[in-house]
Amino acid sequence: MAYSQDTDKRCPVHYTEWASAPHEPFSAGPLRIPSMRPPPECRTFTSPAVETTLSRISAQITDPDIRQLFINIMPNTLDTAIAWHTPGTKDSADYPYTFVITGDINAQWTRDSTNQLLPLLPYAKADAGLNALIAGLVNMQAEHIAAYPFANAYKPPARSGLVPGENGWDKSDRAHPPYDPNTVFEAKFEIDSLAAFFKLSTAFWRQQQQPPNDLLDMGLWRRAITTAVELLEKLQSPTFDPEQRLTDATVRFVRTANSSTETTFGGGRGNPIRRTGMVRTLYRPSDDSVIFPFLVPANAMLAVELRALAVMLDQTGDAAFASRSRHLADEITRGIYEFGTVEHPKYGKVFAYEVDGYGSHLLMDDANVPSLLSLPYLGFVKATDPIYQSTRRMVLSLDNPWYFSNGASGSPSGIGSPHTGFRRVWPMSVAIQALTSDDKQEIVNAVRMLAASTAGLGLMHESINIDSADGKSFTRPWFAWCNGVVSELITHAVAEYPGLL
Repeated sequence: MAYSQDTDKRCPVHYTEWASAPHEPFSAGPLRIPSMRPPPECRTFTSPAVETTLSRISAQITDPDIRQLFINIMPNTLDTAIAWHTPGTKDSADYPYTFVITGDINAQWTRDSTNQLLPLLPYAKADAGLNALIAGLVNMQAEHIAAYPFANAYKPPARSGLVPGENGWDKSDRAHPPYDPNTVFEAKFEIDSLAAFFKLSTAFWRQQQQPPNDLLDMGLWRRAITTAVELLEKLQSPTFDPEQRLTDATVRFVRTANSSTETTFGGGRGNPIRRTGMVRTLYRPSDDSVIFPFLVPANAMLAVELRALAVMLDQTGDAAFASRSRHLADEITRGIYEFGTVEHPKYGKVFAYEVDGYGSHLLMDDANVPSLLSLPYLGFVKATDPIYQSTRRMVLSLDNPWYFSNGASGSPSGIGSPHTGFRRVWPMSVAIQALTSDDKQEIVNAVRMLAASTAGLGLMHESINIDSADGKSFTRPWFAWCNGVVSELITHAVAEYPGLL
């Protein structure tokens, strides 16, 4: 996104430029973490409640490096990624709308934008502007999903006046149903995107003292959830009917690509499935294609959020649709336990990452949330659950092909992703490891590892090469989702373990 340069020549044209060089003043600790917030006049949104919270929490952090890191990342989405916001006016019955970019890509991912603003929701009660900002994101997501529920990322609406981000894939995409490339940035179907929309909607609704009908376009929202649930129910169906004919229970996406993770097997349908109760997907939260279409952690997140949706629907007078949502959640959960758990020769019963209903399964984990590591964070199981504990031991070891560690003291170790290739750890996975632990030493070690992982730039990156001696081999200098997750971890550590940091 571009910053206005009318007010001050110090404003960068693009935050990537600002994020790629350290800025004074530096922290007093050995890491010398720079100050990476853009000047106040260059920030894309300011919340007094967030600024007050930032001051309060940072004052409780004694480690100067961690304190400066927190100051940089906690408001990062507000500082840099609110590309467009209209607050709406009650007098004219206009609703707020908000378009949130993921960082260095000028498009709005449903999953990313939810995770970028959810950590700030607790402060919205004290800030009407922030409340309208988050309501605006719910409305924007609803508008997108009501029209194209199978897409994962969208371009800004024409009425925003923003120049849409360019996607070099557009001309080679062959998706079904077809989509308008002026609205859809990418049409990879990911069930966690719909779960993220449910999550933001219900979390925002719970935050209000009464149904927020003055901020949410409830008619649009109901069209969006109806469209989404209908699609999810359809995608429970198997690939073949009893006569071995292809069913119409599919979305399709295929394109010319030089990487197998950027397109979909079987003419865009994906590998075959049998009915399990779970919902098939084409892509992971990494935006990489699945191998087996029942992605277990994404289904787990979906089950949790469908139940939360049912509670909201019950209390807003739609008991029939609430029952339908709850039934779908129950079918998914049964499917996970019947088909998505396997006996590992070393760890015992564990959750698989992907399955197909035929007995095939994939044992691994990916850094992106939803992941197997994040199941308690998602609310699917308690951290003490025995199957989860066995799964956790597996995915945080070299028995997970995407767990990387070179054994060197101080070198980052953790879960990576096929999305960024071999021997790259994602800071997001390190944060989730700590957020699903009650071991204080594990938590403080994770935070210190994260603070040391910024290559001297004071922001979270997508991935870090564990073989880079100077820590400067990383991907994505500006990745707002990860900044939000790590700030959530530090906030949690300060609240639950005073004095730890």
